[in-house]
Amino acid sequence: QVQLVESGGGLVQPGGSLRLSCTASRFTLDYYAIGWFRQAPGKGREGVSCISSSDGNTYYADSVKGRFTISRDNAKNTVYLQMNGLKPEDTAVYYCATSHGCTVVAGLYNYWGQGTQVTVSS
Repeated sequence: QVQLVESGGGLVQPGGSLRLSCTASRFTLDYYAIGWFRQAPGKGREGVSCISSSDGNTYYADSVKGRFTISRDNAKNTVYLQMNGLKPEDTAVYYCATSHGCTVVAGLYNYWGQGTQVTVSS
């Protein structure tokens, strides 16, 4: 069974940093574009960033541009989301998901992880 697992979430003060990881069991992430989404309480799921499979092209939502960096380490079968300069409005459950192309349309992603909580608070 295909499984994605996110890790690295936690509680951090405003201005702090976290690095989220997305790993997979039973399949190779190399062949997929990977997206990071987040969902805050009472809000819809928001596309944060994605990275393509072939050329490593990346996308960032305006709300995180310049603060977040997505990368992939195919040798470790892992995709990372480095989050710097965190703000209280970044508080959400963060999910990674696989797709055949880098997109912010959640419906085009087929496999999803269970999510990791990120809380930014003083």
